Amino acid sequence: MRVCAVLLLLAACMAEASAQPAARRRQQQQKNESNAQTLTTRARISYPTAARMSEDVVWRRDIYREINLEEDANAGLYYPVEPVGSQMNLFTYIFKLMMRGDIKAYEYRLDGNEVFTDSARVKPLAFLDNYHIYYERNGGRVRLDNSDIPSREVKSFYVKESAYYDQASATFHTKVLALCPIMSREDDFGDGAQKYPLFWVKYDDLAPYLSKQIIMTSNLNNAATMSMDDYFTRNMYKGKIYKTTNMLGKTLSQYCHTDSAMIKEQKRIEGELAAFEKNIWGDQARKDSLDSIAKAEVKVKGKKVKKNRRSSTTVKKSRSSSKSSSGSSSAARVTVRRQRH
Repeated sequence: MRVCAVLLLLAACMAEASAQPAARRRQQQQKNESNAQTLTTRARISYPTAARMSEDVVWRRDIYREINLEEDANAGLYYPVEPVGSQMNLFTYIFKLMMRGDIKAYEYRLDGNEVFTDSARVKPLAFLDNYHIYYERNGGRVRLDNSDIPSREVKSFYVKESAYYDQASATFHTKVLALCPIMSREDDFGDGAQKYPLFWVKYDDLAPYLSKQIIMTSNLNNAATMSMDDYFTRNMYKGKIYKTTNMLGKTLSQYCHTDSAMIKEQKRIEGELAAFEKNIWGDQARKDSLDSIAKAEVKVKGKKVKKNRRSSTTVKKSRSSSKSSSGSSSAARVTVRRQRH
C-alpha cells in the first residue's frame, strides 16, 4: 500500500509539472540560472574593498600619471608577461576580465579624457580586430591562447588618481580612479615603438578582482607579497605627472615647451600636493616656532620675577636698616637732650 501511495504521489507531481506552461518553465529556469551566476560572483568577491570617495569633499585635485612597468617600483605589475599558473600580470588579468564580461572597458578618446557611458563601451571582438589580436571562434565562443595576449607589449599605464580631503573623517587620501593600458608596438617602417592607449577601466569595478591577485613587491625578499588592490590603495606605484584636471583642459606638454620646463612643472605640482597634505591642520613649523617663543617668554618672565623679588628684599632690608638707624639716632638725641636738662 505504501508503494502504491508513493507512485500515485509521483504521478500527480509529474502531471502538475507538465501542466505548467512552457513560458513559465523557461522563466523559472532563467531565474535559477541568474541566481547561480549571482552566487558565483559573490563567491568570487568575498570581502569588501576600499570605501568610495564622497562627492561632496571640500578639496580635491585630479592627477594623471604615466607609470613605466619596467621600473623596479612597478615591475610587479608587468612580470610574468605570460601567465604562470595562477600568476599573471596586470594587463593579462584586465584583458581576461574584459573578454569574460566581468568588467566594462571604455574607449580612449583623442583628447585623453575618460567617458564612462554606454556609448563609449569597448566591444571585445571589435577590440581584437582593431589591434590584430589572433583568436579562434568555436561556435558562439571566442578562444584565445595566452601567448596571443599582447601583455608583453603593454609596458606602461595611465593612472588617474584623486588627492582629496575628507571632512567627514578629517583625513587626507589619494585614491586611484581609473587605469588605461598603453601598448608599445613597432611600426612597419622600423622607426621605433608607437604608443597606443587601449581603453579606460574604472578602478572601483576592478578593485574586487585585484584583491584576489597577488604580486611580488621585493627583489630581495620573495616572501614580500601583497594584493594588487593593496598595491594601488597604498599608492606604491611611481609615475610622472603628464596632466592635471584644469579649466583649460591642457596637458603639461601643451604649455611646457622644453624638457626642463616639464620637469620643473612636475616638481611644482608634487610640491603643492605635499604642502597641502602637510599643512592641512596648520603650519607645524610655525606652530613650533610660536611655542618656542612662548616658552622663552615664560622663562624670561620667571627670571624677571626672581630679580624683582631679590631687589624687593634688598629694598626692604635697606628700608629696615634705615629705619633702625633713624630710630637709633633719634634715641641718642633724646638721651643727649635729657643729659642737658
